[in-house]
Amino acid sequence: MNATGFEPAPDQHGQGPRTAPAPGRIVLLTTSHRVAPGLLSWPAWQALHAADRVLCADGAHPQLPYLREAGIRVDEAAPTAEELVGACAGGNTVVVVATGEGEPALTDGLARLAGSGRVEMPELELLPASYDLPGARLLDLVQVMDRIRVECPWSSQQTHKGLAKYGIEEAYELVEAIEEGDRDELREELGDVLLQVIFHSRIAEDDPETPFSIDDVAGGIVAKLIHRHPHVFGDATATTPEEVKAHWLRTKALEKQRTSVTEGVPLHQPGLALAAKLASRARTAGLTVPLPEGEGIGYELLALAARAEAEGTDPEAALRAAARVYRDAIRQTETETETETEKES
Repeated sequence: MNATGFEPAPDQHGQGPRTAPAPGRIVLLTTSHRVAPGLLSWPAWQALHAADRVLCADGAHPQLPYLREAGIRVDEAAPTAEELVGACAGGNTVVVVATGEGEPALTDGLARLAGSGRVEMPELELLPASYDLPGARLLDLVQVMDRIRVECPWSSQQTHKGLAKYGIEEAYELVEAIEEGDRDELREELGDVLLQVIFHSRIAEDDPETPFSIDDVAGGIVAKLIHRHPHVFGDATATTPEEVKAHWLRTKALEKQRTSVTEGVPLHQPGLALAAKLASRARTAGLTVPLPEGEGIGYELLALAARAEAEGTDPEAALRAAARVYRDAIRQTETETETETEKES
């Protein structure tokens, strides 16, 4: 055995290492740490059982106990590219169970060896043994948040109330990214909003009386979505957005058992959005409610918001769009003023 912990396989007569290598096959087996160990694909199990040798550089690799339980001998070794090619001599198949880093040193060495033209290379195959399901990276986020909550002096002291302002800020930044049409910014802001959900859920786990976790949060919204989409998960039918909305409102009304259409409307949201939401609730319920009369800009804004909602316009979004135009006009005036000042001086 050499310094790498790798011992070349004997020749067919057991007389020592082979000296006349012939191409074989190298299989680099990759697995996802987000999938339970032992849950490998059928092609992976076939390759493992058919291999002449199975190698792994990490003796603590989470897959090893399951491979050995299945009767597969795994040698703990980290061969060089030359040694691995030599182990394939005579048509042998060697499976390398990749570590979390993916064996970059080994793959780089094999690439250099193949590019040299000095060695007849065995067949090289990258075989994913387990795949990430959609949403698998969320597991990483949960693990990272858990560690930060425990080890970070700032994060470990945060409360729901202390983080509330950040939730509002991130929501507005998300809306801005959507309205600006910036795809990169949109992706980043979605991540920031998601962080708020994960952070609050992790804080909730520490509550001594009524703890809950991100799984409880996700489970609750999954149940809600299924219940409010009977046309997808049940026997109901809906072919238009209006029919879908009718299903949603009907099931929501049964769930909430509210005594007023105004219940559940957050009063701390921006004024135009609040006015439009109240007008929408009244209109959807078929209520004819005259707008209150009064003096002052507040009543005028209320009337404008109600009119916008009736016409299918979001008054908050409309005002923000107009405000951006106003901002650009301010900047243009500033530039022109600065230019005139420079000319005069």
